[in-house]
Amino acid sequence: MRVLMIGAGGVGDAAARIAAERSFFEAWVVADHDVSRAERTVAAAAGRGGDGARFSAAQVDASDARAVAALAREVRATHVFNAVDPRFVVSIFEGARAAGADYLDMAMSLSRRHPERPYSEVGVKLGDEQLAQAGEWEADGRLALVGIGVEPGLSDVFARYAADHLFSEIDELGTRDGANLVIRDDEGNEVFAPGFSMWTIIEECLNPPVVWERERAVGADGQYDVEAGFFTLPPFSEPEVFEFPGGIGPVECVHVEHEEVLLMPRWVDAKKVTFKYGLGEEMIGILRVLHTLGLDRTDPVTVKGVSVSPRDVVAAVLPDPLTIGPRMEGKTCAGLWVTGTGKDGRPRRTYLYHVVDNADTMREYESQCVVWQTAVNPVVALELLASGTWSGTGVLGPEAFDAVPFLDLLAAPRPEGYGSPWGLEDR
Repeated sequence: MRVLMIGAGGVGDAAARIAAERSFFEAWVVADHDVSRAERTVAAAAGRGGDGARFSAAQVDASDARAVAALAREVRATHVFNAVDPRFVVSIFEGARAAGADYLDMAMSLSRRHPERPYSEVGVKLGDEQLAQAGEWEADGRLALVGIGVEPGLSDVFARYAADHLFSEIDELGTRDGANLVIRDDEGNEVFAPGFSMWTIIEECLNPPVVWERERAVGADGQYDVEAGFFTLPPFSEPEVFEFPGGIGPVECVHVEHEEVLLMPRWVDAKKVTFKYGLGEEMIGILRVLHTLGLDRTDPVTVKGVSVSPRDVVAAVLPDPLTIGPRMEGKTCAGLWVTGTGKDGRPRRTYLYHVVDNADTMREYESQCVVWQTAVNPVVALELLASGTWSGTGVLGPEAFDAVPFLDLLAAPRPEGYGSPWGLEDR
C-alpha cells in the first residue's frame, strides 16, 4: 500500500505519527499547500522510530482535482487519504478517482441549501455529491471509504456492531459526543480555543441539523425510499443532558448537522437516526453571535481593497488546533446511544463509546486528544484494507464493513494493535 495523505494540519500530523508505528504500508506521502507543514509532519513521523524513509513530503493544491490526480500518479498512490477540511472533499475525491486510486476521508462533501427542493431547508445533503458517483467508482473497481474519522467513523462502526451483535431491532441510533476539555493560557486562566477546525464547527453547527426516520421513508404507496426519511430541524434543537463515561459526567447536547445521520440508514436498519453534540453554552453563544454579525459567511467581502471570507478570518485569528495540546486538560468521548430490542427479545439501551484523555495522547504522540481520536480511525481502516480484511467497491460508509476486526485492532495493546480500548454500557 502506498498512501498519499493530503493535509498536514492537526489530524494529518496525528495520523502520520500513529501510522509511523505500523508496518502495513510501503510509502506514506504527506502533501499540503504549504510544503513546510508537510515536512514538519514527515520529520515528526520519522522521529517515532521504525523506517522513517517510508515518509516523504510534497506540495499540492487540494482545490485542484487535476493537481491531486497528477501527484497521486507521480507517487504511485494506491490510496488517497483526505485529511483537510470538507471544502476540498470533492476535488480530492475526484482527483483520486482520476488517478485510479482508492480514497478515504473523515468528512463528506458539504450540504447546500436549495429552497426549491422539498427536503426542508437543505437541497444538497452532506455526502450527496460523493454518493451520486457510487456507480462510477464501482464500475472502476475502486473504493471510496467515506466518513471514517471518529465522528463520522467510529460511531458508524459501532452502529454496525450493535446491529450485528447486540440488537434484534433498533429504535434509535443516536450519536452522542461530549467532553470536559479545558484550555488555559500561560497564567492558567481558561480561554476559548476550539479543539478542531473552527471553519468546520461553524459549518456543521449553523446548518440545519438532519434527522432520519424510517416512517417518513415509506410512502403512501408502501414503497421505501431512504432519501424520503431525511428532514431538518433548527440549529441547536432539542437539548438533552447526556451522562458521559470516563469521569466526564453530564453534558447538554443539541442536534448538529453530521454525516452519521446521512450514512447509517443506508446500511443499518433502524427506526430513527440522530446526532447530538455537547457544544456547551459558551460555544453556542459564540456561534449565534457570529451568525448574527454575518461572520459565518464564506462568500468574500472587500475590506480596504482586499477580498476576504469572514469565516476564514474567524478561523485564522483563533489558535491552530495543532498547537493547543500542551494547554489542554481533560477527556473527550465519542459514542453511539442505541435503543431497541436486544438479541434476547428484551428492551435494551446501550451506549458504545471511546474515551480519550489528552494527557495520554500528548505523552504518547504529542497530539491533542480531539485530533488524535479523529486520526486513529482512518489509520486502522487503512490497515484493514491493506490486509484484505476490509474490501469493497463503490462509495461506502464504515457501516458497510464488519465492525469486529476494526474494534479488535483499535483496542488491542500496542504493538499488536492501537492500544485504544472502547467501552459499552447498558443503562
